[in-house]
Amino acid sequence: MTATTTLTARALLLDMDSTIVNSEAVVERCWRRWAAEQELDADEVLKVVHGRQGWATMAALLPDRPMELNMADNRRMLAQETSDTDGVVPVPGAPAFMAALATLPHALVTSADIPLSDARMGAAGLPMPAVRITAESVSASKPDPEGFLKGAAELGYAPEDCLVFEDSEAGIEAGRAAGMRVVGVGDRAAAFAPTAQVRDLTGIRVEALPDGMIAVHIAG
Repeated sequence: MTATTTLTARALLLDMDSTIVNSEAVVERCWRRWAAEQELDADEVLKVVHGRQGWATMAALLPDRPMELNMADNRRMLAQETSDTDGVVPVPGAPAFMAALATLPHALVTSADIPLSDARMGAAGLPMPAVRITAESVSASKPDPEGFLKGAAELGYAPEDCLVFEDSEAGIEAGRAAGMRVVGVGDRAAAFAPTAQVRDLTGIRVEALPDGMIAVHIAG
């Protein structure tokens, strides 16, 4: 018999890539090209990229590289990723999950910018939340908690009343640093000690409670 964990919250904050949208194929294509340009091991690069803005990944991999070069490469790669939606699909269970959230407080908190998040959510056929925190909204990349704190503030809830859905080490660290509980989505998340973990969103059931709380039932 499958055990179920239930977490309650007033609002849900959702990462995008690999949490509700499977864009791994595009991410791998773009970052393997960049790794080859920099003569870096692509497999090692791909261990670092998830959850961060591109410039932050580059700074972590090449700490002595001038930041203006990172920012220029970041703009170029965002354009490449925005135009490349081949293989972008919803994470299993994401359409039903997003439909269940339609009338509930929730926000997208992503390291993508507005054009890239538009492109990927559109390619995956998922509705864009009314509240969206993107790269343009913040001064610091995950694992800094700024994005999640801004998402909570825009929805009008205290950090401790929010539940984060994330797949990456940087994202899970950001959620924890914001004082929030984190549901890890996907196999990668399990290594970073989220509050709870699911293989994909088919393991999630969302229930609106009479007192305005949201119950998130997690099949583990």
